[in-house]
Amino acid sequence: MTPQERTRHVLERCRSLGFAAAGVADAGPPATGDLLRAWLAQGSHGTMAYLADQLAERLDPQLVQPGAKSVLMVADLYHARGTPEPPETHRDPGRIARYARGRNYHEVIKRRLHRLADELRELFPGSEHRSFVDTAPVLEREFAARCGLGWIAKNTMLIHPRLGSYLLLGGFFTTLELAPPPEQHSFPDHCGTCTRCIDACPTQAITPYRVEASRCISYLTIEHKSPIADDLMAAMGDWLAGCDICQDVCPHNSPRASSTDRAAEPYAPRYHGFSAAGVLDWSPDDRQRAFTTSALKRIPLAVLRRNAAIVLANFAMNATPAERQAATERLARATNDPAEDPLVRHAAAWGFRRLAGSPPAGDPPAAQPAPGRSATSPRPEKPA
Repeated sequence: MTPQERTRHVLERCRSLGFAAAGVADAGPPATGDLLRAWLAQGSHGTMAYLADQLAERLDPQLVQPGAKSVLMVADLYHARGTPEPPETHRDPGRIARYARGRNYHEVIKRRLHRLADELRELFPGSEHRSFVDTAPVLEREFAARCGLGWIAKNTMLIHPRLGSYLLLGGFFTTLELAPPPEQHSFPDHCGTCTRCIDACPTQAITPYRVEASRCISYLTIEHKSPIADDLMAAMGDWLAGCDICQDVCPHNSPRASSTDRAAEPYAPRYHGFSAAGVLDWSPDDRQRAFTTSALKRIPLAVLRRNAAIVLANFAMNATPAERQAATERLARATNDPAEDPLVRHAAAWGFRRLAGSPPAGDPPAAQPAPGRSATSPRPEKPA
């Protein structure tokens, strides 16, 4: 087979395997090495030390798959654009990012990539293929853009002009020579002057084409295993794990009829969120039952319960008096329990102080002091 014929075969198999998009490119080093080095040098990766520890591999595909000549990138659509959010089932919701509401995407994508790689080894004896789905030291978004799957946007997400950004990426490096088909092309940046993602980020983590991971809600709720700064906890709102805000506001994710929306079916939601008070009371068995088939199963229980304490406090700021009282009492118990995990105690203590120092929502404004007199009152924190 010629490289063009091999490529046609591979891409046809990707379509038959149900991927929403696929493309190929050369396996040369990524072009953003200097930007990545600068980002790491400035500590923007937070506590994700593995990003720096495996920097050489991220910048040289030959260290990931010796002899790699080409890269195949595929994308799964995990959310049909315009699908409305379901009504909350809890008064104190702890939201889950959409990508993690269904089956574990690592398993869903990698199973098909392995099947395709096995077929290629049989068809082309001696060929080697290294699959990756978010767990290998590979700059997947850059390679996806190189393979014609979209452009990297101001919020650093990959956006496909037809599919949007609700995409899960995977692929493999291969020793086979593949040639991009004539119809495959690179998409220009269509962000233009839009700043919706930047403006909407509650923690101000986004600047054009750069995310300060240490301020990103997704990072804070999943990767960060230490106490969180007070101002960031207040800005986390009701996000228990992950965040969709910068994607939700993106005009490229606005509703459009598309036959490819059926590709989101493997990720049909199993849940959309949990009661924050309920998660705060979770046992290891509760966590295991909830996340056995989820991409969130790697989040430690203490981190989930820390997040739940934060969500509960943020929720209670604008809750009914009875709900606020219940939340305050629950956070007080966690704060004063010497057997409680220190990570949870820290978040609970912050939440208790916040609720105790701010007037309940809906209370009438305090009477103004008469001229010449002064009054002191607790200074309410800025609401989330």
